[in-house]
Parts: sequence; C-alpha cells; structure tokens
Amino acid sequence: MGLQQGLVTCFVGVLFLSTLLLSSADVHHYELFVRESNFTKLCNTTTLLVVNDSYPGPEIRVHRCDTVFVNVHNQGNYGFTIHWHGVKQRRNPWSDGPEFITQCPIQPGTNFTYEIVLSDEIGTLWWHAHSDWTRGSVHGAFIILPAENETYPFPTPDADQTIILESWYDGDYKQIIDDALAAGVSPRQPSAYAISGHVGDTYGCPNDTIFRMQVDSEKIYLLRIINAAMNEHFFFTIANHTLTVVAQDASYVRRFTRDYILISPGQTMDVLVSANRNVGQYYMAIRPFSDSSAAPVDNITTGIFEYTNSEGGLSASLITLPVMTATDAMINFLNQIRNTNVSQNPGMNVPADKDIKTRAFIAIAVNNLPCNTCVLGSRIVASLNNVSFVSPRIDILQAYYNRNMSGVFTEDSPLNPPVFYNFTGDLTNFNTPIEEGTRVIVVNYGEGVEMVLQATQMGAGGSHPMHLHGFSFYWVGTGFGNFNNETDPSTYNLVDPPLINTVHVPGRRWVAIRFFATNPGVWFMHCHLDRHSSWGMDTVLIVRNGRTKETSMRPPPSTMPRCPGT
Repeated sequence: MGLQQGLVTCFVGVLFLSTLLLSSADVHHYELFVRESNFTKLCNTTTLLVVNDSYPGPEIRVHRCDTVFVNVHNQGNYGFTIHWHGVKQRRNPWSDGPEFITQCPIQPGTNFTYEIVLSDEIGTLWWHAHSDWTRGSVHGAFIILPAENETYPFPTPDADQTIILESWYDGDYKQIIDDALAAGVSPRQPSAYAISGHVGDTYGCPNDTIFRMQVDSEKIYLLRIINAAMNEHFFFTIANHTLTVVAQDASYVRRFTRDYILISPGQTMDVLVSANRNVGQYYMAIRPFSDSSAAPVDNITTGIFEYTNSEGGLSASLITLPVMTATDAMINFLNQIRNTNVSQNPGMNVPADKDIKTRAFIAIAVNNLPCNTCVLGSRIVASLNNVSFVSPRIDILQAYYNRNMSGVFTEDSPLNPPVFYNFTGDLTNFNTPIEEGTRVIVVNYGEGVEMVLQATQMGAGGSHPMHLHGFSFYWVGTGFGNFNNETDPSTYNLVDPPLINTVHVPGRRWVAIRFFATNPGVWFMHCHLDRHSSWGMDTVLIVRNGRTKETSMRPPPSTMPRCPGT
C-alpha cells in the first residue's frame, strides 16, 4: 500500500495558503478489502465487517497536495460506501462517499476506486464507511504530513502516534441500528469504549488488551486523536502530563495547553505531549461527556503511556478527568480554540456581512411520529427545521448532475423553522409538526453562506457535532440560550475563528458558521451522532457550478456503482 506511482507539481497558492508553496506531490494507490472477521473482547467473540482484517482499519499516510487512489473491494454481505472525512474533494463530489447522497453502495462482490485529491488539508483526518452504522467497525486514520520543504508551525515532534477513540459493540453494527429503526426506539448502548481497538483494564475480562504507547524520556510526541465513536463525545487525558492542542480538523490552531481535551464524534485533534515526567507508566484515559438527558454509559477506558525502561506497575498515575456532565469543562475547552496566523494555514477568508447571500437559521431537534408497527406506537425521528431527512434510493448527485431523474429530491429545504418557540426552554408536552422528505439547500457558486445552528430541548436535548462535507468552515460565534439575530452577531469572532469541518453545538446553545461556497457539487450535512443521523438529522447543500470549467464539477467516472434497480 502507499506505492508511489508518479510525480506531479502541486501549486498551493493564494487560494489555499498565505504564502506560495511549490512542491512535488506524490500519487499513491491503496487496496482496501472489506470483509467479516472475528474479534474477541469482553470475553466474547464477535463477527464484524472490517477492512483488511483489522479493527481499526489500516492507516493512510500521505503528504499535503498528494493524490490518493483507494480501490475498495466489497467482500462482505451487504453494500456500503467510504467517506474521506474532512477532505474537501474540490470539484469531485463523486468520490466523497455518503450513501445515496453522492453515490450508490458498492455491492458485494464488486469494487470501486475513489480518487482523493488533497489541497490545503494538513494533519489528521480519517476515513469511514458512510452507510447505516457500518462505520462503527469500518474506519481508519488519514494522516496528511507537511509537503516537501514545509515545516510544522511548532517544535518538530520526535515521533507521532495515532489514537482512535471508538464505541465497541458486541454485535453487528448494521443489525443494531436496523433493529432499532424497525422498532422505533433508540439503539442500545455500546458494550465498551475502546482506544485504537483496545478496551483496556476496566471492564473485568482478564483477556482484554490495553493500548500502550512507548515513549522515550524528554522526547516530544504528536498525538493524532480521532473520535470515531458512534454517539459519544469524549474527555481524554494522560495522567500527570499536559496536552498542547495544535490543530483541529486538519487546520492549525493557536496553541493552548490543558490537562484534558474534549473531542466530539467526527472531530480530529493534533496534540503535543512531552515525556518529561519521572520514568514510569502513566494511564491515558477517556470518559464520555454528556449534556443530554439520554446520557451514555459513564465508563472509563484506559491505555498506558509507557516510558522506555520503566519498571514495575503504574506509577503516579491517578486518573483525573472531568465528570461526565461537566458542562463547564466542555465550554472552557471549546472557548480556547482559535485560528492561528501561520503561513502553513489557508489565508484567513472569513465572509463579511456584505458577502453573505444565504442565511440559514437551523433548529436541531429530536421528535416522534406515529408508527402502528413500532413497540410504543410511535417512532423516534430527528429533524432540522422540522424536516426529517429521508434518504433516497437513487443518489442525489447523479439525479442533480443528469437532470433527467425526477422525484429524487426537492430544492426547498427551509432556511428557517416554520415555527419559532423557546428552543432552549422547558418543552415538556410541547411538539411541532414534523415533515419527512428529501429536501436540499441550493446556493450559487462563490456566495457567502452563514448558518446558525440552534440546539433545542426537543427530545433529550444535548450537544450535536454537526459535520459539513466538502468544506472547512469558520466557526464565528456561539452563545447560551436562543439566538438573537439583532444582538448576537455583534459578538461574532471574525478575527481568528477556527477553520473546522465538524462543530460542537452545545446543548441549550447556538453556534454560527460562515464559509464561501466555492466547491461545486452535492454535499451532505449531518449530525455525527449516528443515531441522530439515522433518524433524519441531515440535509444536503448543493453548490451550483460557476461560469468556468475550473469552478464547475468534474464529470463522473465511468465506474460509479449502479443504483439498485437501475
């Protein structure tokens, strides 16, 4: 894997970086074989769909501006797709991956080659299945190293280490969500949490393994942390060590130091840690965070940060983590994240008020609809502006591009809630009408877009990690309670807002994001709590072509998977 097949010249100029970078960009080819394998954890053996017989799957490691071809072979029993989370795929939505949004599933016994074209992304991203809950076991890291002759904007680490945080289920991930949707209820809780495939020493099974990171005294390590969990935000810590956050979602941030981080599903963070304590073994640990009444299981999963030549057991390593419901710890951490003015980042390009042509105010909610065949006579759904998204059976990108397929989607996703109410108040016994449909937002190429994402107390309330495909956006504002469109915009940070692809919308709060719609195509937007996405907390952003070839979608490859029945 990762075989260099050729060289091209990569120009990353004023559109991407604040200084011109000229380098050789490699072309890589990877083969991913997706099939069932057995794994034993918690003293129980489970059959999972995985990639190349590993959990998590293999790491893709390339350089900025490289092109990567990934041939995915489906040797399993049902169809799926793969998404390259955080890669913008400029002009190339055909390889973005969400099922029935930009492609139909890769059917068993077939294969499909994705073309991943990197641009200004730098640091840690990841890849995962984007069909039902298959991503729970089909995922891996996508590491983007600096380009040739490019440096880090911080002390060069002596080594790096990928750490993937996961939800472990004793059972088939697809079957778990299929059964829950059929019954109209919430899917069951995970059996454990895992660190890079290891559930640690807190679950009572003597055969369980623990993740170990070997370090040398006085060396500096770059941790590449990925939250691949299905529905859990996580606090992460290493006992007796401080963590310096240097990047989020493949963009550098202003460095700040804490004794813990908070990372939401879908997010990635690059963190420096110095092995500057007494030689020994120290626990690393994760614990979920929740501000929802539908709380996750409050388990702690452990790993070991182990100095070379350490002897004996764990030393000086009492685990100190915020409690699961520590909202102050969540807010305090999020408030530290700022963009940084370094040459390795894209030049700051925050849309000003005069640039905004599309404004959306999106109320995020969990609701119920009647269901005669469900266990409780109703089923859980989720919505954005009272629309619960329904996935079509023909992908939206194909229908949009060909313009000869009617009835697949409508271009009328509401930009405001149909009813305004006290979104963050006591909503006991309150309900608003919910519609189901495949409704999309359409914007013109190049226009500025602002979205205000409003968490509500509908359902269990709580936080939502909202992810937009095809873009990194500026997180320009946040506040407590209901958004006030007259006063709250004056609090926006238009100076150094973080440039991210997945934003944590805290419970009872709002966030505002801005971006220029300069990537033509069809792009999925959804909550990265998978139960919420499965219930319909999704929408689609279509960016029309510009006036030139360079501002228009590429044509589709001839090898796109066929949709069922076509």
